[in-house]
Amino acid sequence: MTQSHEPPVLSVKNLTIDIPTETGTLHAVRGIDFDLKRGETLCIVGESGSGKSLTSLALMGLLGRGLRPRADKMDFDGIELTKANAKTMRNLRGKRMSMIFQEPMTSLNPAYTIGDQLMEALLLHGGKSRSVARARAIELLQKVGITAAESRLSQYPHQLSGGLRQRVMIAMALMCEPELIIADEPTTALDVTIQAQILRLLMDLQKEMGMALIFITHDLGVVARIADKVAVMYAGQLVETGDAKEIFKAPSHPYTRGLINCIPLPGTTARGSKLGTIPGIVPSLIGDVTGCIFRTRCAYASDACRGDIPRHVSGDGSHAFRCVDDTGFAQKETQNAEVSA
Repeated sequence: MTQSHEPPVLSVKNLTIDIPTETGTLHAVRGIDFDLKRGETLCIVGESGSGKSLTSLALMGLLGRGLRPRADKMDFDGIELTKANAKTMRNLRGKRMSMIFQEPMTSLNPAYTIGDQLMEALLLHGGKSRSVARARAIELLQKVGITAAESRLSQYPHQLSGGLRQRVMIAMALMCEPELIIADEPTTALDVTIQAQILRLLMDLQKEMGMALIFITHDLGVVARIADKVAVMYAGQLVETGDAKEIFKAPSHPYTRGLINCIPLPGTTARGSKLGTIPGIVPSLIGDVTGCIFRTRCAYASDACRGDIPRHVSGDGSHAFRCVDDTGFAQKETQNAEVSA
């Protein structure tokens, strides 16, 4: 992890995305805040429909036509992304910011060879000759563990397995040595053996190149393995953020605790026992959204949850959560006092 005095390469304050629909405004993303430094891994975790992918697309300037994110600040290394024009975003994407999409079969163009798609970014952004771009493509295919790399350049996406296509996507994201990579559930479509290989590969490459990484997932098992920081997202809002070890050790928001209880723990969860569940479904975000959006599924909900929800921040600012109940921190402070004594 990078030193604390280094400035963040990406700083986001109050990111909001509203989507107009026939029945009203869909408040898809609401008040997102986080900072990310070089070499750090931030995992954004939450169930499907929580707004994780929309957040990543907003950072890359890839939201659909007519959708414009609002934010007090969305700064990438001194460039305010909310004010950046189309030319500025084109110059950033692929060169300094890259994205690994969720499904490589639909992200790779079936009409072009692997080599053409790999070399495009370096030819466009790097001003390199085709021979240099080809050499770089072969180097990166080898680096991501693809054998016979040179012969792969003439192949088409359908000729590769899912694991190989995902490795090609990672190589493509690395062509210009970006400072930030956003990986949107890059292992979802892969079997568990290939998943482990891809995760190990991403971590090794990040360490080697010193990149910042945003990893979007709904799998807390993956988060526990790779995250420096965790942002737990529910219904378009970050309900808890903090250091990964701290959140797994002492989750403070009921939703975070519910997610963690859904994970089987070796040596703790008895064979054949039932795993935890979170009842209900994510409510609609169309129209007025007030109070705690999780209250309809929370076992601890009270009338106070219908009003304004405070954001509690730890003394050092490293851990925060939104809830009417702040006993998560109170219990932690008591435990720390007992240990000190």
